[in-house]
Amino acid sequence: MNDWQRKSPLDWETYVNKMVKVVALEKHEYEGWVLTVDPIFASIVLATFLENEKVSISVVLGHAVQEVKILKEGDDEMKQRLSCIFVPEEGKTYSPEELEKRKNNLKTWLETNHIPVTEQGQLGRTLCVAGVLTIDPPYGPEECSSSNEIILSRVQGLIQGYLEKQQ
Repeated sequence: MNDWQRKSPLDWETYVNKMVKVVALEKHEYEGWVLTVDPIFASIVLATFLENEKVSISVVLGHAVQEVKILKEGDDEMKQRLSCIFVPEEGKTYSPEELEKRKNNLKTWLETNHIPVTEQGQLGRTLCVAGVLTIDPPYGPEECSSSNEIILSRVQGLIQGYLEKQQ
């Protein structure tokens, strides 16, 4: 076990959101912003920002780490950028009127294609397809749920195609 692996999670936490240079076995060197350190294996997850807002993620395995030097402290802006790397892009928020319109348009399209659909719930916000699949707001493929994987996959594909044609 090396010195890096002997550190505690509280020690590793002091490296998070900082630009570091990691020297690993066989003189390999890595630079990047520390996103996190795996508390089990002491592996360091580094982020490097490329052009066009793309991000490169590297993992240096804990057993290979020989030395970690802090090069730069992260400011609030950098901490915010790092915290958003693995967060899914925020979906567009829809007004109640837009959601109602999306629901009605999808329901009409499904009915036009001879797919039985009803409205469920107290407010009628959930669409139910053939009694075996539900679609919640904002009525995209990700909001479909069913215990029947075949039906789920097919209806998600239909909705994806429908949404692509709408754009």
